[in-house]
Order: sequence, then structure tokens, then C-alpha cells
Amino acid sequence: MQTEGFVLVAIGSSKEAFKLQTITLLPLQSDEVLIESEAFGLNYADVMARFGLYREAPPRPCVLGYELVGRITEVGSAVDPTLVGQRVLAFARFGAYARHAKTTANAIVPIGEMPAHDALPFATQGVTAHYMAEVLSPIQAHDRVLVHAAAGGVGSFLVQLAKRKGAFVYGKIGSDAKRSYLESLGVDVIVNYNKEDYFQTIGAHLGEEQLSASFNAVGGKSAKTDMKLLGPGGRLFLFGGADLATRKGLLGKLSFLWEMGILLPIGLMMQSKNILGVNMLKIAEVQPQVIQNSMAEMLRLYQNGQLKLPNVASYHFSDFTEAHDALGQGQTTGKVVVRWV
Repeated sequence: MQTEGFVLVAIGSSKEAFKLQTITLLPLQSDEVLIESEAFGLNYADVMARFGLYREAPPRPCVLGYELVGRITEVGSAVDPTLVGQRVLAFARFGAYARHAKTTANAIVPIGEMPAHDALPFATQGVTAHYMAEVLSPIQAHDRVLVHAAAGGVGSFLVQLAKRKGAFVYGKIGSDAKRSYLESLGVDVIVNYNKEDYFQTIGAHLGEEQLSASFNAVGGKSAKTDMKLLGPGGRLFLFGGADLATRKGLLGKLSFLWEMGILLPIGLMMQSKNILGVNMLKIAEVQPQVIQNSMAEMLRLYQNGQLKLPNVASYHFSDFTEAHDALGQGQTTGKVVVRWV
């Protein structure tokens, strides 16, 4: 079928990179559903893809997007036909920047009449936070946790999941305008990395203690810095490379890798430290049930009053490029949503 979507056609600014075009969707596979979209979410990986820095992105021209809210209009031959007509939150492996999108039936969660802008944070961002903090290596009550980009969508969920467990949380931000937001989430120590050296600030506060976990979506030299702050049993979760977006050319990319450093497995064993790489697209490929379970659990916590929504910035599709630029320039907190209606 034919539909309309924002197609990534070039590298560069949002206005240069995206074109709203007619696209053709292939017929459904037996385990897939077709969703008529109301709204979709933006994630920082999309910004990286726009700059040609995200290896997982399909070759251009392509339609990005990992999440949408909409109504199922068609199902594959192996899917329960009663799903047709249901309104769902869906995790997609690209393709969500369109008025219609496909995904597998085990990557959706029914949401009834829940507003799209309330539901979308619980897909990519909610799933990423839940998988790291509750599935891969659960946070413990005695942990001292550092959250980079703590005012972002993943970060704000990580903060809340950590505080639910009773952990002590350090939150890292780049603007004092985001400070009150982190205070409302219960962050114990807030560090503006543009005004202070976070290694020195957190190290001084820790004193004789050390970090139990760092959730790092930045990469570069911050990964090596975090390893110094971690104690035995510490976990460094690497789930993004935002610092790469600030580097220019091949030399910039090489310096990014060099600054992250090289750690041998024997060194990690001797120090009893752990590096955990997280790419939810890879998880979705082989364990889609993990995605569905985490989405459902995060929605349950929210509906039971145990989680707050992150801030949500909602844009009409006519302002799509402005939304993408705002996310890429660090002007947003929480979730960025684009509405078709």
C-alpha cells in the first residue's frame, strides 16, 4: 500500500535531510500488523542518523522512527484477527515516521483511549530504561547511581526507577534550566557539566565511597571517567554515543573512539567491574517479547501511580523539522512527540 512519511534523503540539517513523501509499504508478513498512526516519537538516535552517525539506520532514502501510537487496520495470517481496530503503543524497527507503519504483533501493547503523547514515552525510552535498570542488571537499594542526560526521556525514567528502589542518584545535565525538573524527580545531587567537572564534583561527594552504576548515553571520554568512579561490582551501561554528534570528520570519530579507551576482559575481571552495551534494536530483533514485556510493565507502573510522565513536547507534523532540531540541539526535556492530527 501507499502512504506518506518523512523520508531521510540526505545528511545535514532537518530541512535538508527530510522530505515528506509518498512511500510504498510491502505486504504484511504473517506475524505483522499494520497501524494507522496518530503520532510518533523522536529519539536521539534519529538525530545521529540524520548526521550519518548511526550505523543501524537503513540506507537512504529511508523512514526512521521506532515508536508510534495508532489503530491496527490489518493483521498478518498468523496474528489474532480480533486485534483489528485496537488502539496500541507499538515499537517498530524503523518506519514509524509515517502515517502507516508495520511491526510484529509481539511488539505492541493495547492502550485503550490513553492519549498518544502520554503513551509514547513508554516505548523506546521507557523500554530502554526498564531493560537496563530492571532486567539486565537491576538497581539495588544501596546503589549509588549516575545518570547522564538525566532530564531526557530515558534519563528521567532511570532516575525514577532508581529512586523507587531507594538508590542514591547523581543526575548530570548541561543547563541549569533543567535543574528544577530533576529536583521534582528526586535527584539527590545535580551536576551541570558545562559549569563544573563532574568527575571532581561527584568524586568529592562520594568521598571514600564509589559509584555502583553509571547509565551513559554520551560515550567518548565520559566512559573512561565513569570507570574511574565505579567501585568493585560497578556497572557501566553504555547505550548511546551523543558525544559523537559533536565530532567532525574521520579524525573526530577516531578521537571519540580513542577517548573511550580499550579495556581488556582480564582487567575487568581483576577489578570486578562490568561494561554493559545496550542496543534495543538488537534486542528487538531476537527477543521482541522483552520489548513488549518492558513496555507493558512501564505502562502498569504509570497507571498505578508509581511513575511520573517525563516532560512531553508535542509538535504538529507541519513543524516536524523544528521538533528534530530542538531535540538535536538539547533544547528539550523528556519526550518529543510528532502528531499527525
